[in-house]
Amino acid sequence: MSGIGFHHHDHAVCVAGALQAAEDYCARNKLQLTKVRRRVLEILLAAHRAMGAYDILAQLAREGLGSQPPVAYRALDFLVSNGFAHKIETLNAYVACSLPGAAHSPAFMICRVCGAVVEAPTSPQAGRLGEAARDLGFAIETAVMEAEGLCPTCRDHGAAE
Repeated sequence: MSGIGFHHHDHAVCVAGALQAAEDYCARNKLQLTKVRRRVLEILLAAHRAMGAYDILAQLAREGLGSQPPVAYRALDFLVSNGFAHKIETLNAYVACSLPGAAHSPAFMICRVCGAVVEAPTSPQAGRLGEAARDLGFAIETAVMEAEGLCPTCRDHGAAE
């Protein structure tokens, strides 16, 4: 998914690459990518948009993989803590990471019409935020950057209202 933005791409390659990165990372770090964890990651990858925990849980329940909220939340916690997914605070939802295994501080562009979410690499130490922190003697450790607006498709189709 890296670098695709809101543009068309080979989704099968995108999903396969992210799943392989997760499997490799788990093998190297002796972590278990359980059937439920893997399925939750597949669901997020297939969506290419942020999804709420209960939407994911509904999918898991339809597939017989669990129907209680802790099932989805435990899988999501694992995926987020290991860098395979991010929580979109604005939406209280989750999205698959487009740069799994890479240390990064992404910014998220969220289309308010279609719900598409794109992860863009950025650095909280750079730009105005980094400058303000340095002026205050503050060391940024984490930052959540989310912007809502219109993706090119929705903007081009006049969905601004």
